[in-house]
This record gives sequence, structure tokens and C-alpha cells, in this order.
Amino acid sequence: MPADSNERVSAPSGETGRGFRPASLDAVNFLLADVRGALGPYLNVFLVTQQHWSQSEVGLVTSLAGWLGLAVQTPIGAAIDATHRKREAIVLALAVLGAGALCIYLFPNFWPVLIANTLIAVVGDVFGPAVAALTLGLFPQRLLARRMGRNAAFDHAGNVAVAALAGLVGWLFSQQAVFLLVPVFAVLSSLAVLSIPASAIDQRRARGVETSNHEGAGNKETVSGLGILVHCRPLLIFGICALLFHFANAPLLPLVGQKLAAAHPEWATVMMSSCIIAAQLVMLPIAVLVGRTADQWGRKPILLVGFAILPLRAVLYTLSDNSAWLIGVQLLDGVGAGVFTALTPLVIADLMRGTGRYNLAFGAVATMQGVGAATSGFVTGVIVDRFGYSAAFLTAGAMALIALAALFLGLPETAPANPAEAGAGPLEEPSLAE
Repeated sequence: MPADSNERVSAPSGETGRGFRPASLDAVNFLLADVRGALGPYLNVFLVTQQHWSQSEVGLVTSLAGWLGLAVQTPIGAAIDATHRKREAIVLALAVLGAGALCIYLFPNFWPVLIANTLIAVVGDVFGPAVAALTLGLFPQRLLARRMGRNAAFDHAGNVAVAALAGLVGWLFSQQAVFLLVPVFAVLSSLAVLSIPASAIDQRRARGVETSNHEGAGNKETVSGLGILVHCRPLLIFGICALLFHFANAPLLPLVGQKLAAAHPEWATVMMSSCIIAAQLVMLPIAVLVGRTADQWGRKPILLVGFAILPLRAVLYTLSDNSAWLIGVQLLDGVGAGVFTALTPLVIADLMRGTGRYNLAFGAVATMQGVGAATSGFVTGVIVDRFGYSAAFLTAGAMALIALAALFLGLPETAPANPAEAGAGPLEEPSLAE
């Protein structure tokens, strides 16, 4: 039976957890987007336009922080698999994130920014796998595609909200003041996370574990070894595609933001917010559409559409420096990144079902994404300094084409043959309109 999103859901085993309100998970996704969204590209624009750092210096800080954060990405995924305190892990990460943002606000010099940005990169590894794990632990397989799409939709709504708020704060006060939003949203996010009852989370399902009930074995968990990361060929291919996609995609928004800031320094934060809002407003309905169609259409066809958008977007940026054009092209990010964000946790859940290594695999794929993003930050910074923005955009477009080819040729369809049978009972996930 349909459940109102503000009513507590009490369901038997295999359904959503006891005493759990779906609105709590909605709030977690919305507010975590606010925490992360008040950093990211705003830091790059602030350092270039206000602190007068060179592109190479910004790229170096971004790459070093990214690479050091990557060193703990997969171990963090394994730790989230093992712990039953997933909510507490998110709260601890939020505390560190808020402290790092305060450090950048108070001491915007090279070493403080490098250290703070590194800590932020490390704890940022927690949020994706931990929220996905909570979702797996709260919802059965047959509700998972739609719920993952709903997660992504609220994430994008949060990005829109914080981009608008950051633009307002930057205009009224200063670009630097934007970083003060992070601790505020960190507190609100912590409250939202703790509103999810620990007893409502199925800890075995949260890690994609398989339960064996063979005679004489009892109710024993069957967990695959760490070798699953290299023995699962589709997971390896998907990880490579994620690396290439993020190498191409990660530098585009910061580069566009820097071009806009150079042309309109007094409107730098507002321009960056406009780019973010433009893409996120497209991502929101895309996430809902992906959640509703991923089981019927399959994962791969939708992914191919998302990957195909990226090289087109990179080339279009080179055609004009007009602010309206650049912001308009940024709308395409809503399709490409929107599809990738909504489908990634679902594809990994497909591949790791029954292994008990969902969060480990999530961390490994996130590591691959981070390798691409961290490397591209430095590479594109150097290219811009030596050859200009158009050369950097075309380099990103070439990598995006390679990513599309790898996805088309290498990744099989991962959707289960009949997801409707992966659960029991009449309970349905409420729609966004309810």
C-alpha cells in the first residue's frame, strides 16, 4: 500500500525498516548536497579571482588533495561494509568537513588550504557509499531503482538550493563567506542522519550480503573475498569508464567558472551559481526518470546516452565565450552527470548482489572516479596556462569519446532479469509528488 512520505513505515522483513520515515532519507540527500555544494568549484574560483593563485597552483592543490583522499577511498568502503554504525560514520565525516571549511575561510593560504582540502577529500569518501548502504539496508531490491533515483533527485535539489544561497551570500558579503555555509549544513545533515532509526537498517542487506540457510549451516552470512574487485570483469570495466568520464567531466565546470569570473569578476560567485543551478535543475527530473525506467529500459542504454552528451558539451564550450552560451551549454551537464550519478550505485548493487562487498566495490569505483578527477585537475590547469581554455576543453572531449567507446564495447547489461520478484509484499515507495 502507498505510504505518505511523512508517515512512519512499519514493515516486515524484506520491506522498508521499522519506524523509518522515507522523508528522513530525503533530507539526508538534500542536506548532504548542501554541505558538499558550498565547496567544490567555489574554492577554485575564490583562489583564482580573490587570492590570485595561478591555474597550476590551483591544479596542484586540487590534485594533491584528490590523490591523498584516493588512498583511503577503497578502505573506507570496506570499513562501511564492516561497521553497523554507518550513521555515526557520516556524522563524524560531517564534523571534519565543517572544520575544514572554517580553516579555508580563516586561513586562505597555500598550506592551510592544502591541508584542509585534503581532509575534506578524505572524509568526502564516506558520504557516497554510506548513504547508498543506508538505502540498501532500508529498501528491498524491487524498490531500489526508484529509491536510488529519488536519492539523486533530492541530491540535485540540494545542489540547486545551495547554489542559489551561495550566489546570494557571495553577492551580499563575499566569495569567502560562502565557506561559512558548510558548518551550518553539516549540523543540519547530522540531525537528518540521526533521525533514521538504527534498528530500521538491515545491516546484511546494507552490504549486499548473501545469507545461507543450508541444513546444518544455520543463518550464516556468505561474504566474498577482496579478490571480487579484480575477478568481476564488468566491475573493472565500469570502473575504467568512471575514471575516463570523470577525467573529462570534472574540470569543465571549474574552467567555465573561471572564464566567467575573468570576464565578470564582480559577479563571479553569482555566475558560478548560475552554472550549477542550470545543470542541477536538469539533473533533478533526469534522476526521477532514470529511477522509473532503469528496470524497464536497462542500465546500459541510459548510460550510453549520458556518456554521449559529455564530448558534445566539451566541444560546444569552445564555440563562444558569451556568458549566456556557456551557461546554456552547462545545461547538458544535467543529462550526462545526472544519468551517471543516478545509475552508479544501482549498477554496483547489480554487480555485487550476494557478495557482501557492496561498499567495498562502491569505494573502489569512487577511487577510479577520483583518479580521473584528480589527474585532470592538474593536467587541464597546465594546458590552460600553456595553450588556453579551448585546448583544455578539446582534451576533455577526446577523453569523453574514449569513455563512451569503452562503455559501449565492454560493459554488459547489469539489470536483473525480473527485478519485480526481488522482494515480497505490497508496499510501494511513495513518489516525489506524494
